Amino acid sequence: MSAPVSSIKTLNPTTNKIEKVFKEMTDSQLDHILAAADQAFLSWKTTSIATRAQLLHNVAKIMRTRKQALARLCTVEMGKLVAEGIAEVELCADIFDYYADNGAQLLADRQLTVKQGKAFLSYEPLGVLLTVQPWNFPFYQITRTAAANLMGGNTVVLKHASNVPQCAEMMEKIFIEAGAPKGVYSNLFVSGSRVSQLVASPYVKAVSLTGSAPAGSSYAAAAGKVIKKSTLELGGSDAFIVLADANIEQAVNMAAFGRLWNAGQVCISPKRIIVLESVADEFIRRATDIYKQIVIGDPLEAKTQLAPLSTEKGLVDVLKQVETTVKQGARLVYGGHRLDREGFFMQPTILTDIKPGMLAYADEIFGPVLCIYAVKNIEEAIKLANDTEFGLGGTVFGNNTDEAVKIARQMVTGMVYINHITGISPELPFGGTKQSGYGREQADAGFYEFLNAKLIRITTPESAY
Repeated sequence: MSAPVSSIKTLNPTTNKIEKVFKEMTDSQLDHILAAADQAFLSWKTTSIATRAQLLHNVAKIMRTRKQALARLCTVEMGKLVAEGIAEVELCADIFDYYADNGAQLLADRQLTVKQGKAFLSYEPLGVLLTVQPWNFPFYQITRTAAANLMGGNTVVLKHASNVPQCAEMMEKIFIEAGAPKGVYSNLFVSGSRVSQLVASPYVKAVSLTGSAPAGSSYAAAAGKVIKKSTLELGGSDAFIVLADANIEQAVNMAAFGRLWNAGQVCISPKRIIVLESVADEFIRRATDIYKQIVIGDPLEAKTQLAPLSTEKGLVDVLKQVETTVKQGARLVYGGHRLDREGFFMQPTILTDIKPGMLAYADEIFGPVLCIYAVKNIEEAIKLANDTEFGLGGTVFGNNTDEAVKIARQMVTGMVYINHITGISPELPFGGTKQSGYGREQADAGFYEFLNAKLIRITTPESAY
């Protein structure tokens, strides 16, 4: 049955105006694209490593050349500061180059030590990878799965978020221009309600999702039903622990500005700042002073420091989380309100005195809200850091790095950064534990997620067992 006209559209978060609308693809169109991806895999998996690497290098070059235009597209579709968009595009280019430069080494046979004969692992692609990605980093989220898997010999089909269709379309155009054979990389315009249908397709051999925990649960269930491997990168509630020997000014700047990154719409944003009671008042005062000076406005302007949230719903949800938490007894130190202007703008916000049972204590807040917790000692800080269903990233801030590492080892999370908010780099694995999902992206760990590590054992008839 053909799909109706959908809500796949660009709604500019700054102006609240519709920029462009796309029709959702029909079942027939989707099946045709998946079949083409499956057919392309038959030749792509045997394409030389050098040729695959050249495609990725070409993509990187195009992205760097057009970074201004690509960044502006991010701003128009989901409201990102244009400077943040440029940094995102440059990061994507670095990731494509990373896998192009390291693909041959990563794909090399891995020799195993055996008592008799020889044995090695041969890394072989699985087939068509379906990747479902969110809107908050329109190009980076695509890159994180596409670069590794295309280098590994898989083909990729993307179902992007419905509010960034032009970014999704642009990425496919970049691959085509870079020389990708038909079907190697394809974009799907389809609603989230039809993802399970895509997962069940016999053409799809593996699935990857970045999104919310409910979406991840549904997606993993659909993949498990048809016995297909999946990776999930879900929400986060990163703790930012400030040690007694930390430089408070540096810690406040890192936490306060880090929380405004992408208007707070980042899974790895420092969402729970944990400080000792002895410095809590100073920390709150300094953070408040910073937020009072933040320039909020058009994300295309260089002076702007805080952009709008991506959607009306996203803004309303964050405001409701703040309002409910305050009604439950938390203290609203600063902000907490929508700005009286066009677009989805919110004041940078600071909450304190948050207790277990309050909404902000358990929920991930996807907006510019800094939650500060005061604790008596480091033991209490670690306990609080781990008292969440999420386990994505985290930070320990202090001058004694040995002590910081000791604390980092006790945090139940996939990543911990010392003296920096959880970050992103091509050579570092990205992923979490608990309700933040499973599997890794980037680095060598991400490269091998969707490759078959096939054992090949060599013996002579005389030594066979």
